[in-house]
Amino acid sequence: MVSDAGGFDDKSFNETAHNGMMRAKDELGIQTNQIESNAEGEYAGNVQAMIDANCNIVITVGFALATATEAAAKQNPDVDFAIVDFGSFEGVDNAKGLLFNAAEPSFLAGYLAAGMSETGTVGTFGGAKYPTVTIFMDGFHQGVQYYNEQKGASVQLIGWDEAAQDGQFIGGNNPFGDIPGGKNTASTLIAQGADIILPVAGPAGLGALQAAQESGGKVKGIWVDSDGFESTEYGEHIITSVEKGMDVAVFEAIQASLDGNFDSEPYVGTLENGGVSLSEFHDFDAEVPEELKSELEQIKADIVAGTIEITSPSQP
Repeated sequence: MVSDAGGFDDKSFNETAHNGMMRAKDELGIQTNQIESNAEGEYAGNVQAMIDANCNIVITVGFALATATEAAAKQNPDVDFAIVDFGSFEGVDNAKGLLFNAAEPSFLAGYLAAGMSETGTVGTFGGAKYPTVTIFMDGFHQGVQYYNEQKGASVQLIGWDEAAQDGQFIGGNNPFGDIPGGKNTASTLIAQGADIILPVAGPAGLGALQAAQESGGKVKGIWVDSDGFESTEYGEHIITSVEKGMDVAVFEAIQASLDGNFDSEPYVGTLENGGVSLSEFHDFDAEVPEELKSELEQIKADIVAGTIEITSPSQP
């Protein structure tokens, strides 16, 4: 497995994918090898290192590794490749994309945030403007809008303009590792009245949770990728998490390779197949009204049934 720049202990994206490989090691008895990328220039060499280590399947974590993954797959047709958050490579039969429709659970998170906000303003921001980031923001915005339509409310979302496909991003050379930048961006949203914030920024999102911690309970966060209650030290400030089941997708790709059933058909995680989900409310369970919980269950069912249609240009 080759990580993106965040490393395997990022409390989020890389770590969740890594958990899938560790599960495969425990349950399937495979041998594993791994290498962390610190910069884009390392991707190709790191992928080659896994091939040189005689790995039968190489998992690359993140769309940023697409070029390196495609080149390696073409040069090594006897090795299987799976890439998280990227689709398929034309004419490459030994590479599989692992995709996630994160807009679906983000819609639920937006509805929940609108229902739980005391200020009538919720916020979101990203690390950088990539489709795998903005898909969360699109779904979140549509969930807030749906709440307003259903309740005759006027909860405002700041930090993302869905129509313009633009909003607040940390930016810089290391946007997903810049925890102080995440805190500054969250603080800007808090200053504008946001009391629930969805950071889509990997480890940099921890800065938003720090800002929530310093608010004295006035501000809460919604984590992404993994269940932040379990993966971060800020669980008491996290209402819920928008989870991408990267661990399950990675495990299944490894199992398919081991069993000789590997194919290039992309995996797409949805609410229906359990590949994406809204986590439990943990410490906030008693604070989320039963009526709101029931509404979320109905909305989930309506999304699965297609009654509620979520549209994002970033959907797989």
